[in-house]
Amino acid sequence: MNTIGIIGAMDEEVALLRETSEIIAAKNILGSDFYIAKNNGKNIVIVKCGIGKVNAAICAQVLIDHFAVDCIINIGVAGAIFKDLKIGDVVVSTDTVQHDVDTSVLGDPVGTIARMDESFFKADEKLIELAKIAGEQCTEHEVYTGRIASGDQFISSTEQKEKIWKLFGAYCAEMEGAAIGHACYLNKVPFVIIRSISDNADGEAGMSFSEFAKIAAVNSSKMVERLLSNI
Repeated sequence: MNTIGIIGAMDEEVALLRETSEIIAAKNILGSDFYIAKNNGKNIVIVKCGIGKVNAAICAQVLIDHFAVDCIINIGVAGAIFKDLKIGDVVVSTDTVQHDVDTSVLGDPVGTIARMDESFFKADEKLIELAKIAGEQCTEHEVYTGRIASGDQFISSTEQKEKIWKLFGAYCAEMEGAAIGHACYLNKVPFVIIRSISDNADGEAGMSFSEFAKIAAVNSSKMVERLLSNI
């Protein structure tokens, strides 16, 4: 792979990767700073997209159009939906879905994207395997593979959490991954989402997120560094 795009939503999610990479140049495009860099001998472009699906999709498209990336990796934190997940554990996406898309009143299953032939975007098998290999080097937390659900809302109630599990069987929930998957699907660009658990997506989620987000973000960044060394 010639160039790998790496997207995180918040400073905490990309800070470590910027620190451990050799920054060659930076370009501001549509209000976001894209850092052209090297890490583990690989050409990468790192961007903080900002929170939410639209921000994420825009930055994914910029990576594809302006930097001609060969694949995109989305890193960051997420709320646990699957009951066995603990704070700091990592989820590698098998596929991803937008849990807040709802035209069920028209007869569509929740999560269905109108006029699209696909609503569940599959992560690249090779990138999944590379992430799993990177995960085998982790001793301080568990690494899972599973579906990741995305929506423009911070999941912070047991009711929301149970609904997402019942409808989608998603392992975790966040706010960007499915939009990146959507953009990559349309452009035929391989992708994978790597998320570390910062909270349990329940009534305590806000307090837990504030306390553990940085720790979780470091875990996903370290996973990506290990992945880059194996590509």
